Amino acid sequence: MNGTSTRRLRALVVDDEALARTLLRECLAAHQDVEIVAECANGFEAVKAVADLRPDLVFLDIQMPKLDGFEVLELIGREVAVIFVTAYDEYALRAFDVHAVDYLLKPFGEARLGEALEHARRRLADRRPLPVAELVNAARAKAGPAQRIVVRDGARVHVVPVERLDYVEAQDDYVCLHTEGKRLLKEQTMAQIEAVLDPARFVRIHRSYILNIERLTRVEPYGRDSRVAILADGTRLPVSRAGQARLNELL
Repeated sequence: MNGTSTRRLRALVVDDEALARTLLRECLAAHQDVEIVAECANGFEAVKAVADLRPDLVFLDIQMPKLDGFEVLELIGREVAVIFVTAYDEYALRAFDVHAVDYLLKPFGEARLGEALEHARRRLADRRPLPVAELVNAARAKAGPAQRIVVRDGARVHVVPVERLDYVEAQDDYVCLHTEGKRLLKEQTMAQIEAVLDPARFVRIHRSYILNIERLTRVEPYGRDSRVAILADGTRLPVSRAGQARLNELL
């Protein structure tokens, strides 16, 4: 046990492979100051377990079906410490290094695990929140635009394919996703969600609105110097001068 802190760490292990969970559990058995409070086989289980059990630390695999590790990270918030356990490519590993987020590259040794635990303790002691949006965007930069958006709604997790997204609306520290008649709030800035959406499909028509241009039917004048976008379902959204210029580039 290291001298940085004697506080017992309550840990959650998330990996879709049973063998990988077993190996990590056996390695952690040597660290008497770490208590595994639960193991999860997929991202949905992980999100629920974090909400219910409030662990200090999550060992999080990245390549998982249903929800991948980055999507889980977006949903569980910034306060829990995370150690990624991964066989991921070098680009993502560089993103982890840049943002001082620790990871275990499979296969890993006992010394590397001890080092990662020590880093996690320091983050918790310093109360440093994870830079979730920045890390996810940097690690996924080569993957292209997002194909779906995940939103946590209490105990439920909504997975929204981007083709079903009508428009995004700014609401204080959140964005409101409008999809098939539903409104889903996500704690994210407009700039952050704009960065992951396909610029060939989604356009910032106003400081408070990002539009899926496939939903647009027409743009009409509104007052002396403003315009309004009319969507297929009749929704009317304001269009700024800068937004009109961006629309003109796509249409």
